[in-house]
Amino acid sequence: MTENKANLSTDQKPPRYLNYNQVLRTEFSERIQKISINAGFTCPNRDGSKGRGGCTYCNNQSFSPQYSLPVKSVSQQVKEGIAFFHHKYQTQYYLAYFQSYTNTYDTLENLKAIYEEALSHPQVKGIVVGTRPDCINQKLLDYFAELSKSVYVMIEYGIESTSDKTLQFINRGHDYASAVEAIKATAALGLRTGAHLILGLPNENRELILQHADRISQLPLTALKLHQLQLVRKTVMAKQYAEHPEWFNLYTAQEYIDLAIDFLERINPEIAIERFVSQSPKELLIAPNWGLKNFEFTAKIEKRLEERNTWQGRLFS
Repeated sequence: MTENKANLSTDQKPPRYLNYNQVLRTEFSERIQKISINAGFTCPNRDGSKGRGGCTYCNNQSFSPQYSLPVKSVSQQVKEGIAFFHHKYQTQYYLAYFQSYTNTYDTLENLKAIYEEALSHPQVKGIVVGTRPDCINQKLLDYFAELSKSVYVMIEYGIESTSDKTLQFINRGHDYASAVEAIKATAALGLRTGAHLILGLPNENRELILQHADRISQLPLTALKLHQLQLVRKTVMAKQYAEHPEWFNLYTAQEYIDLAIDFLERINPEIAIERFVSQSPKELLIAPNWGLKNFEFTAKIEKRLEERNTWQGRLFS
């Protein structure tokens, strides 16, 4: 087990997984908060260049905060995001998180203008750019590498699954090899590199899900976000669930906790864990509805790790 000793007093137990928030604290002198930015991008599997309709599980309203709307300028969203969080922590810095859709899907000239508009605010100390592995190129990576010399930069790739069969089924429009290639090219330039995975996609059993852990643990990742599968209204997957519920295994909270820990045991202990779950708005969520906030769920994960006396990377090789 790799111990992250940052901010631990002598009476605290070593953590059982590498927490991304703890890693951030070693890089900044003040608290860091992400601000979600919607810069009005689309995706190649929405606009017809690779497909139509987008990913079958996706309704972007499920993870876009109210202050983050494409009709607002980037500067306005940054300003309103800071105002939203300021009352909680008056002394902190911010990372502009380009989250909605594919945030590298434009010309390099336009992308530079968008990112640098966010970075122009004195309290914004970096950017996190969510994108697809098939929407990156060497010129853009070189730009990010140069930018990272002066500000924090992380590129987050939606992998979602390492199974090409699943990726095709959910209409991702790329294969797993594309993700491997993009992540390796990004990390090779010294850039922080993140990834997203959804646990419990249709027709994926426990054995396949744990294979995902083994595969991505071989990649040079900085951080990993795990998400439980959520069925969200106004998506293709919601219709599929209504017509073919046998394709789905919607875990109870306790089942998912144990699955996430089984997964964590196989994850390279050098990869920081940013989150275990996501939380869609109640008005959009069909299932599963666990009634737990993210921090409450994380506390249950940590308690269960203690009960099982296990840790991240215990089965990693």
